[in-house]
Amino acid sequence: MDRAPSLPRSPRRRVGVLVAALAIVAAGLGVPGSPAVAVPPSAVPPGAARAAVPAVAWTACGGGFRCATVRVPLDHGNPAGQQISLALIEQPAGDPKRRIGSLFLNPGGPGGSGVELVRGLGPMLPLELRGRFDIVGFDPRGILRSTPLRCFGTFDEALSVLPPFAFPYPRAEVAEQKRDDEALGAACAGHGGAIRDHMSTADVARDMDLLRQALGDRTLNYLGFSYGSYLGEVYANLFPDRVRALVIDGVPDPVAWSTGRGAEAATLPVSSRLRSDVGAQATLGQFFTLCDAAGRPRCSFAGNSAARFAALAARFRAGPVEIGTPPDTYPMTYADLIATALSGLYGPEAWVSLADFFVDIESNLPASRIRATAARLRSELGLDQAPPEEYPNVVEGLPAVLCSDSVNTRTFATWIRAAITTERRHGYFGRPWTWLSSACHSWPVTAGQDRYLGPWNARTASPVLVVGNRYDPATRYQGAVTAARLLPNSRLLTYAGWGHTAFFRGSYCIDSRITRYLTALRLPPRGTVCPVTGSPFETMTAAEQSRSAAAALLGTPLLPEAARRAAAHG
Repeated sequence: MDRAPSLPRSPRRRVGVLVAALAIVAAGLGVPGSPAVAVPPSAVPPGAARAAVPAVAWTACGGGFRCATVRVPLDHGNPAGQQISLALIEQPAGDPKRRIGSLFLNPGGPGGSGVELVRGLGPMLPLELRGRFDIVGFDPRGILRSTPLRCFGTFDEALSVLPPFAFPYPRAEVAEQKRDDEALGAACAGHGGAIRDHMSTADVARDMDLLRQALGDRTLNYLGFSYGSYLGEVYANLFPDRVRALVIDGVPDPVAWSTGRGAEAATLPVSSRLRSDVGAQATLGQFFTLCDAAGRPRCSFAGNSAARFAALAARFRAGPVEIGTPPDTYPMTYADLIATALSGLYGPEAWVSLADFFVDIESNLPASRIRATAARLRSELGLDQAPPEEYPNVVEGLPAVLCSDSVNTRTFATWIRAAITTERRHGYFGRPWTWLSSACHSWPVTAGQDRYLGPWNARTASPVLVVGNRYDPATRYQGAVTAARLLPNSRLLTYAGWGHTAFFRGSYCIDSRITRYLTALRLPPRGTVCPVTGSPFETMTAAEQSRSAAAALLGTPLLPEAARRAAAHG
């Protein structure tokens, strides 16, 4: 039998929750009321590190870009100590006489490549941005071309510690999840090296401030997506006096990401606290509503689509289902169905294909038809691109960053309880978003690690533009609302649309206001809500298709990225 073509699986191995799940780094002070949770003090108080400004020696690297490798301290608390490398790329401003400065981009992840983002998106940015800014990206410390964290000898070895399912379901799979989480933690404890303990977002923010100075900018211009928004939030609170223009799009609640509220970190992992499951469920509701409104043939799954999906879910909950027609069949599980749905919600440009996929499996069409639909869906979500390196360190890179930032319990049973509770309360996506961070219980613990745990209310020298998408399945809209409330000098810009992040989703209202703010520091009026036109189930123009392809580079989608990497390597 053939292996499944659904997005969370590959011919080699189905990928576990968000590549490697997350990890915890905890030591030091206990959270009141939660002795199982540990919070290390920051090794570097804001503004304490005084590293030398690095030198930048640009060389041409094709396509009109310039590249460089820059040296920065491994430990910003010891700037004269060991140094590491950061990979840097620049697309020079097209109108040097009107140049404002550098504009730093970050695609998210964590673990996304700023170098790849600038190569892919830089030439497609609005003309005013390309003309007036040097467009700059860098691979964060520990990631890809920068000094990388590598806990294994090869990428195959790294993939081998990922569970063979998108998330554990039924309960019998939980033990395998735990074993694989512990294998990842042990590998990084034994082979990760010094960089493992210095990959928090606070470390990356300090790197970015050094790069800003190295490029000759007095203050920072920044455009960050998804996790890149969290990087922007950390920078704004560490260096509020150094902000010229800072846009965060697809924004996580920074309190939920870091510490949680009160003692909730004792019972809720970081990936549950963020309430991405709530955003994903709301987005799925929009998928059903718009599909039924469009009708067939524009949406092939139209006609009481919510109830039909519920029936599909119930069918797969009962156990793996052989999909296709004999002898050409393959097994598909409940976790495959839910993870595929979540992947598809990231990009409304793929919703027609997502609807077709649901119809194909509902109707038990030939496996060749289902494979073709799944391949189209992967392509439209940007999941079929080859990895940028032979060993892209995505398995260990993501947990090293994300769980360095967050306070979590060390008790594995916390994830078991949270997965059941969040699914019961918030719908289909409680389990995948909870299990995202299960490696946290066994990640190597280090003391004195630098991470930023708040507060989140610094008054920046210039206003921060906070952008939220009403129906975002990963960084729910409420995260942007919370961030805007916390930052006293900020403005919330709302997109009443669908998908992960708002920029480059085809909204002139959003794109023009972001561009105007970055270039002229003109904020949109308070309460601005950019409407959507049309529906994801309408035919896309060639220009819209081009913009959708570019949007796949933004706000690096975690679950889809896991699927893409495994499929490309499988």
